[in-house]
Amino acid sequence: MTDIQLYSEICGSGEPLVLLHGNGEDRTYFRGQIPYLAKRFTVYAVDTRGHGRSPLGEKPFTLSQFADDLKDFLDEHGIRKAHVLGFSDGANIAMLFALRYPERLFSLVLNSGNLDPDGLVPALIEELNARYAIVRNAQTAQQRREAALLKLMLLEPQIKPEELAAIRVPTLVIAGDHDLIPEAHTRLIAKSIPNASLVFLPGTHAVAEESPDAFNAALGAFYESIG
Repeated sequence: MTDIQLYSEICGSGEPLVLLHGNGEDRTYFRGQIPYLAKRFTVYAVDTRGHGRSPLGEKPFTLSQFADDLKDFLDEHGIRKAHVLGFSDGANIAMLFALRYPERLFSLVLNSGNLDPDGLVPALIEELNARYAIVRNAQTAQQRREAALLKLMLLEPQIKPEELAAIRVPTLVIAGDHDLIPEAHTRLIAKSIPNASLVFLPGTHAVAEESPDAFNAALGAFYESIG
């Protein structure tokens, strides 16, 4: 039983599609995608636990718990199956959800996810560790929240590539060509998921924000391909 209710904004009509933002963000990350996707789907733009307008609750602040929160969210809204699009940590939550609740999915879009912390570029790992050393024993609420968010990226997820062979729904893996996830790591994710599509767009980790038209076109082509 869930200890919280996730905040979401809902628009559009059609099959349900859930949007999962990245670490430290909220549902508004997808403002460039929501109007486009709402023409085809009922879009649920969700704030994950402890982000945006969703409460922190008492359960663990982990990606695994966030995946369980998504299952509870679907149950709460009477959604038997959904399409899921996740960005960064949202993509990691989506992978964990797919492995745990495969029967609840129509499709997956994994935007700049990583299987483990080593799936981040070395410079970012160094930066995260340096910042975490500063705030890990901090006293203010803001610094404690920052420490919790940093800890997520430094310790999670822990997904083995071979586990992804269990994902059997149509999947698009998409990233920027100058991403915070090395290209080889993104290719490994796509290669490990049976029949996954792979797209690189010109841009950084935030390519969906930087180039919404190109990103939306890639989404549209994927959704057209799966009917």
